[in-house]
Amino acid sequence: MTEAGSGPVTAATVEAVVRAQLASALGGRRGMVEAAVPTITFTVLYVATKELRLAIAVSVVAAVALLAVRLAQRGPVQYCINALVGIGIGCLFVWLSGRGGGDESQRALAYFVPGILYNIGYSAVMVLSILVRWPLVGLIVGSVSEDPTGWRRDPQVVRLCSRLTWLLVLPCLLRVAVQAPIYLAGRAAEDADPYLTALGVAKVAMGWPLQVAALAAMLWVLARDHTPVAPATDPTTQPVSGAG
Repeated sequence: MTEAGSGPVTAATVEAVVRAQLASALGGRRGMVEAAVPTITFTVLYVATKELRLAIAVSVVAAVALLAVRLAQRGPVQYCINALVGIGIGCLFVWLSGRGGGDESQRALAYFVPGILYNIGYSAVMVLSILVRWPLVGLIVGSVSEDPTGWRRDPQVVRLCSRLTWLLVLPCLLRVAVQAPIYLAGRAAEDADPYLTALGVAKVAMGWPLQVAALAAMLWVLARDHTPVAPATDPTTQPVSGAG
């Protein structure tokens, strides 16, 4: 298999990068749990106590405690930092929603708005990258190659990266399709607590598992791509061959 950065970008290079991403995701199971703990803590505490400030405070404490453990072990802190940033943005939305009135359960729903907006924005960026023929997967592949833009000289690599980028778009769209209606229904309901619980469950369940599923589907597409490929217009670029 061609190593990333060792030569022209081919399907083997793309597969190597996707395999590395999948290995990273599978190896980051602890990090994914750390990212989920604040959301679970916030949801369970608010539903049990109806105390919004308490739920936010304890979720922050949980995230900080996990970060402290990582620092003590000199381990990677990416997921802990991401969780703290997510809590901070969620708190900002809770505060903004409180300025417009509404009861505590309605304000608590706002905690999940940033995640929904993030998936909408990320989906839009990835779809745009496909439409302008700079698919996100190609940019990721280029970032670990000797020639960051060399992959664009082979139309079949561009098409392959576009198909793989669509597979990354799908989890984001699924999250929005499930979570946005729950949020809107909660906003319209007199009692938003059941919708808050549903949002918490959906956010956790559709996080790491969906991402791993998308990466696995990308590898499946690469493994099935045996279509003969015509030589690229650039003589220095090798033709793409399906990963077998």
